[in-house]
Amino acid sequence: MELGTLEGSEFAGGGGDGGDGGCTSDCGFQRGPDPTVSFLEASSGPYSVRTDNVSSLVGGFGGGTVHYPTGTTGTMAAVVVIPGFVSAESSIEWWGPKLASYGFVVMTIDTNSGFDQPPSRATQINNALDYLLEENDSSSSPYSGMIDPNRLGVIGWSMGGGGTLRVAAEGRIQAAIPLAPWDTSSLRFRNIETPTLIFACESDVIAPVGSHADPFYEAIPDSTDKAFFELNNGSHYCGNGGNSYNNELGRLGVSWMKLHLDQDQRYNQFLCGPDHEDEYRISEYRGTCPYLE
Repeated sequence: MELGTLEGSEFAGGGGDGGDGGCTSDCGFQRGPDPTVSFLEASSGPYSVRTDNVSSLVGGFGGGTVHYPTGTTGTMAAVVVIPGFVSAESSIEWWGPKLASYGFVVMTIDTNSGFDQPPSRATQINNALDYLLEENDSSSSPYSGMIDPNRLGVIGWSMGGGGTLRVAAEGRIQAAIPLAPWDTSSLRFRNIETPTLIFACESDVIAPVGSHADPFYEAIPDSTDKAFFELNNGSHYCGNGGNSYNNELGRLGVSWMKLHLDQDQRYNQFLCGPDHEDEYRISEYRGTCPYLE
């Protein structure tokens, strides 16, 4: 696949709630410059990022770090990122500054215990989302007023991916990205209406694709916007970021959140259209394109 051929494409102008351009109609909450492959695969996006530490004493989850952009106006979507079994915030920290630099408020969190199972992780995700919304309403918060409470997303790895799917099934959030998800059953995912992108890791021996990511994806109704990307030769850690799959994770993950949280149609082309299986690092792709129709 000649990814570079997309870089010269023309797109509609900016605008929407973000206020960074001159879009006039059907632009959702568009912000930032017209995207290209190199733009999405860069180490960071167009905005500088600041952080705010969240104490582990906050209650409801294990604390964490809020990453938020500077140099942009208007409200933006919020995303919580949760780690997996016996893993710390550091294992998924890459997603915080990455997404924030493209115009999201992102909290990477620790869990109450490394041994927490998916149901507990789902509860902690909801508690973390509640915390962000409470801080958004606080005049003392450094990101006060920056979050649109109607645009929430979650990313979770391993058992955190199971928790992510459980929250998606509740209908509270508008976008989900489970990373090598692990859970005990796919039954509860049959009612998911939340747009969900699953990153599976081909050589995963902890959450084997055939008994976890694959049945989870298949359980989600085809009427739901969904996508499945299996990363070639990937271990259980392939979706965490900070590794050789950064280009794929950034291009696809940012596009999923931009499209479904910001309704920014400029990002649809990176998800629908390319022959993803022509890419060396993607061993299998499935999806329900076109999206947002």
